[in-house]
Amino acid sequence: MSLHEKTLAELAAGLRAREYRSEELTRHFLDRIAAHDGTLNSFITVTPERALEQARAADARIAAGETGPLLGVPIAHKDIFCTNGVRTSCGSKMLDKFVAPYDATVVEKLDAAGVVTLGKTNMDEFAMGSSNETSFYGPVRNPWDTERVPGGSSGGSAAAVAARLAPAATGTDTGGSIRQPAALCGISGIKPTYGRVSRYGMIAFASSLDQGGVFAQTAEDCGLLLGGMAGFDRRDSTSVDREVPDYLAGINEDIKGLKIGLPKEYFAEGLDAGVERTLRDALKVYESMGAELVEISLPNSGLSVPVYYVVAPAECSSNLSRMDGVRFGHRAADPRDLTDLYERSRGEGFGAEVKRRIMIGTYALSAGYYDAYYLKAQQLRRLIADDFKRAFEQVDVIMAPTTPGTAFKLGEKSDDPVSMYLSDIDTIAVNLAGVPGMTIPAGFADGLPVGLQLIGNYFDEARLLNVAHRYQQVTDWHKLAPAGF
Repeated sequence: MSLHEKTLAELAAGLRAREYRSEELTRHFLDRIAAHDGTLNSFITVTPERALEQARAADARIAAGETGPLLGVPIAHKDIFCTNGVRTSCGSKMLDKFVAPYDATVVEKLDAAGVVTLGKTNMDEFAMGSSNETSFYGPVRNPWDTERVPGGSSGGSAAAVAARLAPAATGTDTGGSIRQPAALCGISGIKPTYGRVSRYGMIAFASSLDQGGVFAQTAEDCGLLLGGMAGFDRRDSTSVDREVPDYLAGINEDIKGLKIGLPKEYFAEGLDAGVERTLRDALKVYESMGAELVEISLPNSGLSVPVYYVVAPAECSSNLSRMDGVRFGHRAADPRDLTDLYERSRGEGFGAEVKRRIMIGTYALSAGYYDAYYLKAQQLRRLIADDFKRAFEQVDVIMAPTTPGTAFKLGEKSDDPVSMYLSDIDTIAVNLAGVPGMTIPAGFADGLPVGLQLIGNYFDEARLLNVAHRYQQVTDWHKLAPAGF
């Protein structure tokens, strides 16, 4: 088995057993990026010198007897996490020349654990998009079919892991931006409970929704990396001061008697027939392991898209106001006056989708419209969260489609923002409620990957990982890689 075919957990075990060195492992993945990323465009910045320096430091720590669970393994970071001394662009011309002067907490924690950073992955501009087509650096391509999108906004991370250019990668999820691309690329991905992973140094899109998470081949790998990222951070006012469990301690527990909720609203009109068949087959596997399927209702989930597209643009309008050509970001040449500097810097620095959302958000927050739109959306958001609270009084975990269809073709929805927004219809409610969600590969429809979404109660990531892992112990979907990679 080649090194890139191994899971993150297998690579970590091999390093501890000294079957190979971190420097050898890092060079292997850097070579794969050089060979294949010209096709995929999954990286914005590759950092070979930094990576090899970190790998040698990890090798020295291993030689000295250290045995950390992540020591020496290489990963990639979504280019939304500030990384000291490395360009952190957020996929935007606005930050094309921004070199972060500090590390995000996620980067800081993983660096301390001895993780090697291969580079920064491509993404929709400021995490606004569902296809990774809004990036200033060009679209990312899905390794299963390079004429199709990988999903977004964390499409670069998803494509890199799916093509085995990195064993794992970080991402962020505001309305499905980990789970949707993971599903479309046939890998595992988890968004933990809001507040579980620090947002310090993670460039903000919508502050009450953004949450860092993980892409990897398996649920076990997701738990391994999430354990190194999660935890309280006093620098982030939304970080929750709650002990982080060992996510792998109970990952092999039996799931006999598990009550799985199937929300009828998610298995309704609009769900592709091939996707539904694939998911029903996956649910039969759970039944064979002793789980009980229970139909439930999340009656307000149909409101999640309109609610999200008021709340998220309103918060992005506020967060991106700092990108004005004076304090942060691209600065227009030879401005006539301050107004001209602001207008041209923002006009030149932001792409069309970001401008669209800023305009929507500014409108929703303006005098006379705040109560009608933003306040009403927040009230409906509470109803969506209450639906989940009631559901978890009946069931242990909820399962649903991650996406209503498989990966669509590049350019297919670029001129239809509403159709693009509906790509996230199955994932958005999880962010609005703040509960954890993940996706795992469950098969194929028309030759393209299908993801099964698992949703848990607050801070119940360990259960999600256990339920996902048990499925992966008896299926092989997570082991399949796209042809040519």
